Amino acid sequence: MIEIAGRAIGPGEPPFVIAEMSGNHNGSLERALSIVDAVAGSGAHAIKLQTYRPDTITVDADGPAFRIGQGHDLWGGERLYQLFERAHTPWDWHQPIFARAREHGLVPFSSPFDPTAVELLEKLDAPAYKIASSEIVDLPLIRLAAATGKPLIISTGMASIGEIHAAVAAARSAGCDQLAVLSCTASYPASPAESNLRSLPLLAALTGAVTGLSDHTLGLGVPLAAVALGACLIEKHVTLSRDAGGVDAAFSLEPHELAALVVESERAWQSLGAPVLGPRPGEREGLRFRRSLYVVRDVLAGEPVTELNVRSIRPAGGLPPDAMTTVTGRPFTRDAPLGTPLTWDLL
Repeated sequence: MIEIAGRAIGPGEPPFVIAEMSGNHNGSLERALSIVDAVAGSGAHAIKLQTYRPDTITVDADGPAFRIGQGHDLWGGERLYQLFERAHTPWDWHQPIFARAREHGLVPFSSPFDPTAVELLEKLDAPAYKIASSEIVDLPLIRLAAATGKPLIISTGMASIGEIHAAVAAARSAGCDQLAVLSCTASYPASPAESNLRSLPLLAALTGAVTGLSDHTLGLGVPLAAVALGACLIEKHVTLSRDAGGVDAAFSLEPHELAALVVESERAWQSLGAPVLGPRPGEREGLRFRRSLYVVRDVLAGEPVTELNVRSIRPAGGLPPDAMTTVTGRPFTRDAPLGTPLTWDLL
């Protein structure tokens, strides 16, 4: 169990839904604030930013190493510097975005990508930190974020077991005692077939941390399945409208879809219940209407039981249906009107 901004997060609590703004503000602070408003209206619990400058995450260089592969669905051929310049959230926007979120009761936090980002977020009293999948190998950054004493969430996209272990060890060594790890497929958009959600219990066992999902697939099916496998946090990118375009719009949820995720993820969590078999409390009324043997025609004492005067019908209260072969031919001990449950004392 961990706690972020006073909210408990863990197996005994409804899923914590995080809306990732990323670059879907499309370079407009007004749009960024509108996204915050829409996230609040959806019922999600947190909004997350990404805190970097193009110059803190890469350099303004060209060449194959600094370009997205031509075959990429969204950003094929684009230079890294240009992509990050287009997608980054200016640092002077962070304060108004955090303030708007807090006005709505949302939890605002971010993924820092370098020490200067951690410094900025500390000034804004960020209540938690998220380590992005690509940064899981940046152990100094993980130690720095963990040393703030804030809860830490680590995405594990692309990571090997050894890299996950090293990241968790780095966080723990720096004093982090509130840790969550997120299963993630770091492709954009991601295929559901590559989600491998059955690894969620393995991730929990490996790390001893609260687990969740950072999801880049389309729709709601994958995160809802993750809840069934123990995910306690769900992160999805969000935009006002996919049709309006944007860096991540193609695989982002619109506000009404985010609202559905909030409702359905909690419903999925509620449905998990306990590992027990047998009647549920809500089935008590239904138990009254199981089939049993009833007198279906007025009979007199001494008449034998036949298929014409006794049948298996609803409701319950009589002998079980399988007793029919045993009671057939036995005489009634007293008169019994239609609608009388057949019991041993009548025979």
